[in-house]
Amino acid sequence: MSEKGITTRAADFAAWYNDVIMRAQLADYSPVRGCMVIRPWGYRIWELMQGALDEMFKATGHENASFPLLIPQSFLAREAEHVEGFAPETAVVTHAGGKELEEPLVIRPTSETIIYAMLAKWVQSYRDLPVLLNQWCNVVRWELRTRLFLRTTEFLWQEGHTAHATADEAEAEARRMLGVYREFMERWMALPVITGLKTDSEKFAGAVRTYACEGLMQDNKGLQCGTSHFLGQNFARAFEVQFQTATGGMDFVWSTSWGVSTRMVGGLIMAHGDDVGLVCPPRLAPLQAIIVPIWKGEAERGGVVEAATRVRDELRRAGVRVDVDVREGMKPGAKYYEWEGRGVPIRLELGPRDLAQGQVMAARRTGGKGPLPLDGLGPRIAQMLDEIQDALFTAAKERREANSVRGVTRDELIARVEGPGGFVYGGFCGDPACEQAIKERTKATVRVLPDAEFRSPEAPARCVWCDRPARLEAVWARAY
Repeated sequence: MSEKGITTRAADFAAWYNDVIMRAQLADYSPVRGCMVIRPWGYRIWELMQGALDEMFKATGHENASFPLLIPQSFLAREAEHVEGFAPETAVVTHAGGKELEEPLVIRPTSETIIYAMLAKWVQSYRDLPVLLNQWCNVVRWELRTRLFLRTTEFLWQEGHTAHATADEAEAEARRMLGVYREFMERWMALPVITGLKTDSEKFAGAVRTYACEGLMQDNKGLQCGTSHFLGQNFARAFEVQFQTATGGMDFVWSTSWGVSTRMVGGLIMAHGDDVGLVCPPRLAPLQAIIVPIWKGEAERGGVVEAATRVRDELRRAGVRVDVDVREGMKPGAKYYEWEGRGVPIRLELGPRDLAQGQVMAARRTGGKGPLPLDGLGPRIAQMLDEIQDALFTAAKERREANSVRGVTRDELIARVEGPGGFVYGGFCGDPACEQAIKERTKATVRVLPDAEFRSPEAPARCVWCDRPARLEAVWARAY
């Protein structure tokens, strides 16, 4: 961030993104190439995300577990497509304890292989199914081009892994967890997403089908916010996870995996931030309100700070995450500037004149300022937070729809992707050659083959690229 402040989004969106992170004190660069240090404010946002999702996972019957960081290299090789997909990204331990290891160990890029090695021990009968597991952990993928939160060599995430007796049960699970992700992103992140199927070239290595939640950022690039995979019996066969069926036969389990990561913090920044700094949806704000007492001289200080403390305690009893900024040597304006940059949804200003009138001045981070009575302040602030949350979602959805175009021709696809960007809907024949040609020409990828509720009212008749009959509708965009 320059001495002049945050770069504007219009001037340089990438520089703006980094400036917001630095000003909000969300993260910083690590001495290890491609890694980041998540600072307390950024980690608290992640904790709030984690807490909300963890409740949702438990409500759907999943249990948390923990699996090792290190995976025998031979485990990856047992699932050919999986190892081919991750081979360029793996970090390998070859020496430990002062000597060379007999078998190298891979630092997990994901945990399917180690989990299925354990499932082979635990699952013997249909009575042992389903297995519904989740773990919160870190993974390492040796990325060539890194960006804070969006793509780092090491990142935090959750990865769910489930095993089922039938293909239909596993497919339903993959779809169910996609729905859980969508609910979280829309209700908590205030981020509208479109859901759908990934093409074979974009799916997870080792999956039969990959489903995704895709959001549109303010620079009109797409962001894959979360994925859910139907793995079929691929990993079960590789690791011999077999069970006795209810009819007495033997079968391999059918499985899923699904995950979201600290990339969501980057999505939150790019979906809602402005040229002042971070704008945090109230449900994920480390502090939902900050009270700034205002005084002139010691004679006023004690009474104002005491009143601000009472207001803080009342709001905390109402369930609001709130604190009082009583730092000395800082003018109120400097405090306003700092908390705005950190995205606190509501600022409450309280001075002697406000106390005399039985009120507090309430400023919304998203704009607007006015007095509120001190009497009954808790419910009013709670309502205001809900209004801010809803308004952020509405604005993001309206922005997405305003930057989505449907039924495009080949020339319109090229012009849109290379110009303003956004989500571009068009007919697709399903041929990987067309998909690759579009990618090479425009750098756009198929974000999803959209679910029914997101498809155009009239199904496209022709492929946008080759003009053959369209089998599907696809959504293209340049993406992070």
